Amino acid sequence: MRYHNITTDDMLNGDGLRTVLWVAGCTHRCPGCHNPETWDIDGGIPFDEDAENELFEKLAPDYISGLTFSGGDPLHPQNREEVTRLARKFKEKFPDKTIWLYTGYRYEEISELEIASLADVIVDGEFVQAEFDAKLHWKGSANQRVINVRETKRENVIVTFD
Repeated sequence: MRYHNITTDDMLNGDGLRTVLWVAGCTHRCPGCHNPETWDIDGGIPFDEDAENELFEKLAPDYISGLTFSGGDPLHPQNREEVTRLARKFKEKFPDKTIWLYTGYRYEEISELEIASLADVIVDGEFVQAEFDAKLHWKGSANQRVINVRETKRENVIVTFD
C-alpha cells in the first residue's frame, strides 16, 4: 500500500480529534474531488514499518479520538488487505477509540468485508459535485451517508448520523 500523509489533531474527518491516514489509489475519480492527487495507486510513498510506527505513535495520546482512513479510497482493491490489517491492530491497541472510514463504495457493496465490521463509522458513496454543500457535516455531497456501523448491524437497516 502507498500513502500520501498522516495527519493528526484533525477535526474535519470524523468526530473528535483524529489521526488520518491518507492512502493512495482511487478508481472512482469523482469530478470535483478535493484530493485528486491521491487517485494514482502508484502515487505517494510506500506505507512501510516506519510509517506504521509513526501512525500508531500519533494515535497513542489520550486526546486522540481515533483513526480515520481516507484518501484516495482506502477500499481500493489494492488497499483493502493492508487497511484491514491496520484496523485490526488499531482495535487491539486502542479498543476504546473509533475508526472512521471514507470510501466511494456504497455500504451495501462493502458490508461483508472484514473492514466494515471493524469500522465504527463509514462515510460512503462517491462525491457528486451537483450535490455538494459546504454546510454538510463530515461529508462533501448530500448523496453520501455517515453510517453508524454498530447500529446498522444491530438494527439490520442503515442507521445514519445525518
